[in-house]
Amino acid sequence: MEKKLIYLDNNATTKVDDKVLEAMLPYFSSEYANPSSIYSFAKNSNHAVKEARGKIKDFLNAANEKEIIFTSCGSESANTAIRGVLNMNKNKRHIITTKVEHPCVLNLYQTLEKEGYSVDYIGVNANGELDLAQLEEAINYDTALVSVMYANNETGVIFPIEKISEIVKSKNKETKLFVDAVQVTGKIPIDVQAANIDLLGISGHKFHAPKGVGALYVNSKTMITPLIIGGHQERGKRAGTENVPYIVGMGKAAEIATDFLKYEATEVKRLRDKLEASILKNVFNARLNTGIANRVPNTTNIGFEYIEGELILLHLSDLGICASSGSACTSGSLEPSHVLRAMNVPFTAIHGSIRLSLSKYTTEDEVDYVASVFPGIIEKLCNISPYQDELDALRKLRA
Repeated sequence: MEKKLIYLDNNATTKVDDKVLEAMLPYFSSEYANPSSIYSFAKNSNHAVKEARGKIKDFLNAANEKEIIFTSCGSESANTAIRGVLNMNKNKRHIITTKVEHPCVLNLYQTLEKEGYSVDYIGVNANGELDLAQLEEAINYDTALVSVMYANNETGVIFPIEKISEIVKSKNKETKLFVDAVQVTGKIPIDVQAANIDLLGISGHKFHAPKGVGALYVNSKTMITPLIIGGHQERGKRAGTENVPYIVGMGKAAEIATDFLKYEATEVKRLRDKLEASILKNVFNARLNTGIANRVPNTTNIGFEYIEGELILLHLSDLGICASSGSACTSGSLEPSHVLRAMNVPFTAIHGSIRLSLSKYTTEDEVDYVASVFPGIIEKLCNISPYQDELDALRKLRA
């Protein structure tokens, strides 16, 4: 008998919405023209790209369609934004980011250090919340760019982007702010104008569009150089023939996501909270790594003391349950999460931490089933843990 799949790793990727797939299909078959061509057959493809650009513009509340650049993913959006700003401000050699960024930003910043840039990495507290005082102190006359994620991919903790923008602009009006919004897209509203954001990146596969398409918002007052040089596409900001079906899919996904924001904030959050509360109540060595921090509604990060997170994931997988220990982009690393290390999660729990991330497709029955099997999985792993004395003391403490 085939076991049922329960997918709780939606921060890694999401299922493509059926309506998104339906919107894409004509551009794989009958409407296959290159949108840059001048003959009439290409008009439908060209119009489809323009229409999708308008949908992304509305989704982000950008001022106009010209501020939207289509890319292949969130990593390309981040690299284009960061490299593009720095290339336009070669006289400024100071940049700022956080200790908990996605690898697509952290690894780029480490490369930039080798190229002679001075980098400040802003820390977080025990709940994963950004140290705003440290950020404010770090900005100076030489700061070209501040790069901050909107919400952390491992913990779901939301950073106060409007406040961060205020701090950046009050300290240095010339400093640009890039926001990696990959993990909030489709989960909470995004308003680039209200937040006074200079550049913002998203990725389609995080909100029920396909993998392989993303977008970068660049406000009209911000100049960047292209990362990919070639033809005239994307007004010279990103060369390469437009990926029409995927762009159409992301536009449709943005349209659908707008209608589901209330559902995310209520029903998805309710199911997340229900699952989280059950595990914390019924598993004696569980701890919520984010405490009271404000999070996106679908994400929980729970540490289980004195056992290995990878073993938890394997046992869950045997039951058809998909979860993760953090970013899919660091999967396979034996090092503990850089995010949880920055939060000073106790060594007793950091290796036993896992992330559960829900979506609009997650059902009550699935949540109830996962909650029911968790205590047995953890008890089984506790029984083979080499830390029996520590577990016994913890069990008595929390009895």
